[in-house]
Amino acid sequence: MPISHVLRQLQVCIKHQTPSTAEKLHSIIIKLGLNQCGPLPNTLVDVYGKCGLFHHARQLFEEMPHRDHISWASILTAFNKASLPNLTLSFFPAMFTVDQLQPDHFVFATLIKACAALGSTMLGKQVHARFVLSPFSDDDVVKSSLVYMYAKCGLPDNARAVFNSIKLKNTVSWTAMLSGYARSGRKNEAMEMFKSAPVRNLFVWTALISGLVQSGNGIDAFYMFISMRREGVDIVDPLVLSSIVGACANLAVLELGKQIHGFLIVLGYESCLFISNALVDMYAKCSDIIAAKDIFGRMKTKDVVSWTSIIVGAAQHGQAEEALMLYDDMVTAGVKPNEVTFIGLIYACSHVGLVCKGRKLFKTMTADYGIRPSLQHYTCLLDLLGRSGHLDEAENLIKEMPYKPDEPTWAALLSACKHHGNTQMAIRFADHLVSLKIEDPSTYILLSNAYAKAAMWEQVSEVRKLMVEMEVKKEPGYSCIDIGKESQLFYAGETSHPLKNEMLGLLKELDEEMRRRGYVPNTSYVLHDMEQQEKEKQLFWHSERLAVAYGLLKSVPGTVIRIVKNLRVCGDCHTVLKLVSSIVKREIIVRDANRYHHFKDGKCSCNDFW
Repeated sequence: MPISHVLRQLQVCIKHQTPSTAEKLHSIIIKLGLNQCGPLPNTLVDVYGKCGLFHHARQLFEEMPHRDHISWASILTAFNKASLPNLTLSFFPAMFTVDQLQPDHFVFATLIKACAALGSTMLGKQVHARFVLSPFSDDDVVKSSLVYMYAKCGLPDNARAVFNSIKLKNTVSWTAMLSGYARSGRKNEAMEMFKSAPVRNLFVWTALISGLVQSGNGIDAFYMFISMRREGVDIVDPLVLSSIVGACANLAVLELGKQIHGFLIVLGYESCLFISNALVDMYAKCSDIIAAKDIFGRMKTKDVVSWTSIIVGAAQHGQAEEALMLYDDMVTAGVKPNEVTFIGLIYACSHVGLVCKGRKLFKTMTADYGIRPSLQHYTCLLDLLGRSGHLDEAENLIKEMPYKPDEPTWAALLSACKHHGNTQMAIRFADHLVSLKIEDPSTYILLSNAYAKAAMWEQVSEVRKLMVEMEVKKEPGYSCIDIGKESQLFYAGETSHPLKNEMLGLLKELDEEMRRRGYVPNTSYVLHDMEQQEKEKQLFWHSERLAVAYGLLKSVPGTVIRIVKNLRVCGDCHTVLKLVSSIVKREIIVRDANRYHHFKDGKCSCNDFW
């Protein structure tokens, strides 16, 4: 069999991703004694790496008596493809210590790609410095890789400096630079890059739209997507669609998300794995967990992202037992959980008080999967211990954990102390909170109430002063409600809405019925110093109540009312929404800054602790 024929057959294996055929061809090569002939060893390493058999590639590489630059570029590329950038960088030094070879332009590009995958600018800058001192310092392909690396790591100015030095700027470098600006929130510069791009194909549009979504500019991303459609750009790659689905998730616009879903079905991309994953996440974040489960259940192939999305979704919607069952199914299916999976699982345990299960999952994460717990993992575990009354254990864990607790951590523990009536410990936690730069208005209320309960009036006064200063910077509370194709935004104290009188009348009727059922307004949630009646009036005009009133007036009777709030729901509104759900016999779902609340029949999915 001629070597040229074998080489052609091996390239076919890469094209059609047939690793079993590659292994059969390798056996034939060995039988014919051609395994050390010409380019065959390097080609086999390359084929195994690109077909996903990186262990085979590594074994073959290590058995090679003579390795050249092509051998090294092939094996390092194999590690990158296997999502092992750490191995790429740790393996590389042997290139010059063992084989006495210096990296060429192909190897430099591979190393830079590994640095980008790790998000390591420190290592990336070291590779960059070595590249500048090498004979290949003018290579535009390596420079394009550097632009991509700096852009991905959030250093658009570094990326621009390299970009400017490229003599022949190709689409890859333009796309990387454009993406870097958009991802960093530098929208104007991104738009300038986009307008001056020599070619505006699908990948350039995708870079801009995806970057806008990642930087929180979802509405701008939608406008650009609409412009792309008007220009008739053919969507031959679904990546841009996953970004738009992600924008729907971030903005919690369910109806628009459904329209995009329909568009995906028309284009034939619904069954694409990462599109299905994005849809599961979108429906969960848009408060339709039933639709999320339906998409998940119909997926033929599920990866760690699929399982994690549905587990976290179920946990956030208060369906803890289901989240834990899904985890068991995930492990049974042989899918290895990741860091985010365990955040969802421990979070789920905290909302049903499964302390032993939560502790076990926290240990399993490290012992069985080698995942180093992050501050968020510790915060979830502390929340679980606090909710369940294990306050001493929580305090000991804070002292032992390798991270400095942040505002959400201290606030969760302070809330737990208040819930369990441990005033002494609450004061200790409150003192820690005061030393931080507090951003969440609800944290000030927690602090004030904790000090007031302990009759520490001087500290209450200090917190009040801080609250006055904070009011200047405080983000105004608002709630958004979608009814069909109509979306309405309400700010706290809204007085100019066309349906103001009808909404006010309905709220007064509901207020009278709630008071007959024993409701007493909890005015401790009002930050201002004013009379009791005025405080009650302030609560009455909170944005989520206005949104609910509008929903009851405008939506189809019996349908679910879905609301998105930018801040945490206050305790008084939480009580009101529970009562309203019972009075009007409607389910009300509120996505606030912390979690999802399903109010139904006078109860909430968060079990009154959020």
